[in-house]
Amino acid sequence: MTSTRERQRAAARARLEREMAERSAKARKRRQTQAIVGAAAILVLVVTGTVWLATSLGGDDDPKQEAAGTEGFSQCAYTESPKEGRPAQIKDVGLPPSQQANKGTQTMTLETNLGPIVAKLDRTKVPCTAGSFTHLASKGFFDNSKCHRLVTEGIKVLQCGDPSATGKGWRQTDGTGGPSYSMAEENLPTDKRPPYPEGVIAMANAGAGSTGSQFFIVYGDSQLDPNYTVLGTITSGMDLVKQVGAAGDDKAYAQQAGGGHPKKEVTITKLTMSDIEG
Repeated sequence: MTSTRERQRAAARARLEREMAERSAKARKRRQTQAIVGAAAILVLVVTGTVWLATSLGGDDDPKQEAAGTEGFSQCAYTESPKEGRPAQIKDVGLPPSQQANKGTQTMTLETNLGPIVAKLDRTKVPCTAGSFTHLASKGFFDNSKCHRLVTEGIKVLQCGDPSATGKGWRQTDGTGGPSYSMAEENLPTDKRPPYPEGVIAMANAGAGSTGSQFFIVYGDSQLDPNYTVLGTITSGMDLVKQVGAAGDDKAYAQQAGGGHPKKEVTITKLTMSDIEG
């Protein structure tokens, strides 16, 4: 006959196992939420077997370091990826200037097959990221690329910015492209609830210091952790994004990060950045 002490030990073990299972489930759910937007960029690491996108910038929480003696400018660190083993999906158009204006605003216009989508960027909040987009746009980096990913469950985002996602149909490598450099995150919405409300345009990443060119447009309030640079705010064209969201996705990424390719395709025929205003 089992003793009282043995039964108590068995009950204690059972409680411990339940607690561990509950903690593991919570941790897994948290990781899945954090991965939803960044996972498409993380695929780069899986495909290439490298970690060049995840380059750390010294652990500095404030990437907007003022250039000594240069008022109105920030010193930005654009970290170039190793050229050896660089995948074909990476589009090398050089590095942006390291000094970027940290005053004024810019208008970013996405000319698409569905119509224009326009956003306002505040240089005081994202001097380095805005400077990167200005550089990339001047090189035609985004031209004729497709928004490769749509998420309609849990969060509502349309993800774009992979220069290799072009042409007819979809490829397994869509969502793994970017520039030949990475940068630290800026303007993290740690004090916002929700961090990413409808109308925000933000940067995808594969972990701290790995922001590149991929970005996402939020078309419904999304409870993402505040780990992604808020680039700006959509001022017109949200109706087009919502049309894409309503059309749904093909679930191509359902087993990895959620969502899939949008059924209503969006092609960025040209992305332009205005001169700095103010």
